[in-house]
Amino acid sequence: MIIALGVPGAGKTTVLKSLKSDYKVVNYGDLMLEIEKKEFGIKDRDEMRKLPIEKQKLAQKLVAEALAKMPGKVILDTHCSVATPSGYYPGLPFEFLKLWKVESLIYVTASVEELKARRENDPMRKRDVDNIALHDEMNRGYLAAYSAFTGAPAVVIYNHNGKLEEAVAKFQALLR
Repeated sequence: MIIALGVPGAGKTTVLKSLKSDYKVVNYGDLMLEIEKKEFGIKDRDEMRKLPIEKQKLAQKLVAEALAKMPGKVILDTHCSVATPSGYYPGLPFEFLKLWKVESLIYVTASVEELKARRENDPMRKRDVDNIALHDEMNRGYLAAYSAFTGAPAVVIYNHNGKLEEAVAKFQALLR
């Protein structure tokens, strides 16, 4: 499994949609949303991070177990951390990472100014205002921890405005 991570607004999902490979792209948030709609009655993605941490952990556990059973080559589209009312919560707790065979961790990001502008111009989401620089810094700490725990290499790819093709090419080169 290759795990693609990023701060909200980095364009991680856009990069993944542009790849040409035999990997199946699976969105962790989509799987979480299905479970949380059914189990906890939430209506959309923006309500997910506001659930009590214990409910988020339960949904994560169910998703992690399903992913461990998923056959074939998978790219997991997810977040390093989630900004919750209780603080930054790891997107990939070690107890779940140990269930998977992680080949690499690829962190997609951009400048703080680019991330802020993308978030402000996304009419599909109701994003909370947070310290983007701090969130990116926290994510890099989580990325290093995930790499140390799994033994998988960590790579940072910048997805700058107008440079999507470059980010895609860099990601594509990392696929085996």
